[in-house]
Amino acid sequence: MKRGLAECAAQGHGRPEERRLNQFNKLPSFTELAQMPPKITRDYARHAGGHSSHKLWGILRRKERWGLSWRGMLILALLGFSTAALVLLNVQPFLAETHRANTDVLVVEGWIHEYAIRAAEKEFETGRYRRVVTTGGPVAGSGHYVNDYHTSASVGADLLKNAGVPPGSVQMVPSRIMDRDRTYGSAVALREWLHEHDMAVHSVNVMTEDAHARRTHLLFEKALGKNVTVGIIAVPNPDYDSRRWWRYSEGVKDVGSEAFAYIYARFFFYPSAAPGVEKAAVAAQGDTRQ
Repeated sequence: MKRGLAECAAQGHGRPEERRLNQFNKLPSFTELAQMPPKITRDYARHAGGHSSHKLWGILRRKERWGLSWRGMLILALLGFSTAALVLLNVQPFLAETHRANTDVLVVEGWIHEYAIRAAEKEFETGRYRRVVTTGGPVAGSGHYVNDYHTSASVGADLLKNAGVPPGSVQMVPSRIMDRDRTYGSAVALREWLHEHDMAVHSVNVMTEDAHARRTHLLFEKALGKNVTVGIIAVPNPDYDSRRWWRYSEGVKDVGSEAFAYIYARFFFYPSAAPGVEKAAVAAQGDTRQ
C-alpha cells in the first residue's frame, strides 16, 4: 500500500501540495526563458490588451511590419546626402554641354543676352563660318505675332551686326508662332527655311546660353532630323560661378528651371503636334528678310 501511495505521489495524484510542487519543478528556469525565441500567436496579437486588429468598421487593419533601425536610417541619410552632392556637382555641367560639329553654319538663338551675342561674334570670327542664322519667335511680352521685325530672330540679328558680324553674313529666320515649345518651333522654322531655299545643310552649330544648351540640342535634333548633325555651344553666364551655382539665386533659377524643362523635353515632349507648328513656320517664310 505504501508503494502504491508513492507511485500516486510521483504521478501527481497525491496531495494538492505535492501536485503543485511537481508542476513548479516542471517550469523552465529564467535562463531557459531568456534563451527561448519569442513567439506571439495570432490570437495573442489580435486580443492582447483588449485591442482589436481592426478599427473603423474594418477600414483600418493593424499588421506587423518591418521598420528601419538607427543603422538603416543612418545609411539611408548618407545615401541621400551623397546623391544630393552628386546632383549639385554634376547637373550644371550636364545641362551646359558644348561639342562643336564640323560646319560653316552657325545658328544663334535670338533671345540670348548680350554677353552671349559677344561670344557668338567671337565664335564667328575665329571659326570657319560663312553664315550666321538667328532664330526665334515673337519677343517675350508681346503676347502674339506682330511682324518679322518684332521677333527674337530680328533682335538677335541686329545685335550681331552691331557686335561686328558682317551684315551680309547674317540671316534671320523668324517663327510666327507663340507656343510653349518655342525652341522646337524655332528649330522647325529653320528646317522649313532651309527646305524652301534648297540649302543642303548637313551640319550646324547652335549657340545658346549655359544650362539651356542640352535641351536646345535635343529639340534641334528632333526638328532637323537624323540627316543633320547638330553641334551645341553653351555660353557661360557671367553672373554666377557655374561650379557653385547653388550659391547664387540666378544660378538656382537657371539650373533648376532648365533641369525640369529638360526632363519634360526628354520624356514627355512628343512632336505629334508639329503639323500645325510647321504650317505656321512655312507661312512665315514669305516675309523673311535679312
